[in-house]
This record gives sequence, C-alpha cells and structure tokens, in this order.
Amino acid sequence: MKLEQNDLSLLFSTTNLPDVFFTEYLSQLNGDCIKIYLYMLFLAKYSKEIKLNDLSKKLNIPLKTIQDSIKLLEDEQLITKKNTGYIINNIQEIELHKLYTPKVTSSPEEIEKIAQNKYRAKAIENINNEFFQGMMSPSWYSDIDLWFKKYSFDEEVMNALFRYCFNRSALHRNYIQAVAEAWFQNNIKTFNDLDKYYEKQEKLNTLQKTISKKLGITRNLTQYEEGYIEKWNMDFGYNLDVIEIALRKTTSKSNPNFEYLDKLLTDWHERSLKTSNDVQSFLVQMKEKNKNIKTLEKNTGYSNYDQRNYNDLNSFYTN
Repeated sequence: MKLEQNDLSLLFSTTNLPDVFFTEYLSQLNGDCIKIYLYMLFLAKYSKEIKLNDLSKKLNIPLKTIQDSIKLLEDEQLITKKNTGYIINNIQEIELHKLYTPKVTSSPEEIEKIAQNKYRAKAIENINNEFFQGMMSPSWYSDIDLWFKKYSFDEEVMNALFRYCFNRSALHRNYIQAVAEAWFQNNIKTFNDLDKYYEKQEKLNTLQKTISKKLGITRNLTQYEEGYIEKWNMDFGYNLDVIEIALRKTTSKSNPNFEYLDKLLTDWHERSLKTSNDVQSFLVQMKEKNKNIKTLEKNTGYSNYDQRNYNDLNSFYTN
C-alpha cells in the first residue's frame, strides 16, 4: 500500500527557527547566506536532497556564492558536512554547550563574583539595554566577562567597545574581538587611554586626508597606503612638516607613489633625522656634496660611479 502526503499540507506547515538564531548568528551572515540557510532548513525538514547546482538555480544565486555561503555556514557551525551531504545543527544545543563547557566560559562562582560588582553589572546592563533592546543572549554575559579579564578594560571602555561596533553595524563576536584586540595592543585600559587613542587616530585621519589632497588623490586610500602614513606618523614620529618636504621634492618625479615616499622617509628615519630642520640641513649638505663631486669630475674628467652609487635617492638629493 502506498501512502502519499496531501500537497495542501504545505499550506499549513511551518519551519521553526530558534530565537537564538537572531541573537547569535543573524548579524554574522549576509543576505544570500541567510537565504540559503533558511532553504536548507526547509528541505531538511522533509529529508529532501538537492545538488548545489540545483540550489543555485532554485534560489537564483551564483554557484560561487552558494559555495562560499556553505563554507561560512560550516564555519559558524550552523551546518556540518558529511560524506552524503550536510546536517543542520541544533543551534540551541550548541549555545547551551557553550554556556556550560569548562574553560570556555566562566564558572558559576566567577559569574556570581562579577554580579556582585555593581559597576561591572551596571555596564553589562547598559550594554544589554542599549545594543540588544534588553534581549541579550546569556552567552554574551560570559563573553563580556572573559573580555573584562583578558583585556583589563574598565566599564566605560567596554561600553565604548560595543558602541563603536554597533555604530559600524558590526555587532558580532568576531568583529568585537578584533577591535578589542586592537585596543589592547594600543595599551587601552581606561577611558582616558581610549580618549588619547581617539585623538591620535583623528590626527592620523587628518594627515591622511591632507596627504591625499596634496597628491591629487580623490579616491579613498588603500589599506596599504594608509599603512605607510601610519608608519611615518606613529613609528617614525613624522608630522606633516617633515612629510611635506618629501611631497614637495617629489613633484619633479613623474607619478610619485607611496613606495617612493616611503624610501625617502625611511632613509631620513634611519639617519636619525627627527625634525624638519634636521631634514632641511641634511638636504643642503647632500646637495653641496653632489655639487662638489660634479665639479671634481668636470675638472679631472674622471667619474667614480661606484663611489657615487647613484639610485633613485641620489637623483632626489641632487635636485
């Protein structure tokens, strides 16, 4: 005897999605990835099989995007690959496991200790109300606890961390962790430290815009170009007065680029030239030296190319 399901049952059936999906995973997935996950969840309910090519056609999403999204869903532990296909993981079970696995989250005693700290408890309450509309998942409490311990942030800095990520529409763990790590590497612990860091970043942003304008660059700087400017300013301690000397002196060079500017500024840094006066005095000395060499060569008719060692920087210093 063969039994068939009435097609009308689809009109009255539902595909359940746990609330933890919205609090823990939604912000970390793009639109195509969410679309693919929801359809896979629907198919899994009926134990249906589908090939990636068919999934691409059904959802009108390029195959490469399907493949990348599947990989992201695996990375986020929403699905697990098997020889015969994929398993849709129980995300409620995963989150429960995170909460009660030793050495991954805080012990009950540690959580109780933190709760007794009215300032830290108030900070967590503010984060919950301001950024999660009072519906923060329990696993966030353990994460915040661990970040307090790992980075030694005070309560104001922790609030500022979440506000920074929220304003950039990136309120998910990986991004928050990356920003927290960057702040920690810059020795930020108190709000005063953070204020000084913001002040340095603001000066750096202004410097980047000024350099772009002087070079006639209307596009946004690349990450590598910004890295050069950060090195000149943060590592070398050069402000615009020194950098502008290099910018002015390279006007005679066709299409001066950041690599060439970096050669000049690195050379000055290695020569321990710290101020614009140091650089200007050095350039005068180099110009006089090259002038004397040319005069000597003209009078003697002899040119020692090895001694002169001409390269890009030599041609710069002769101008």
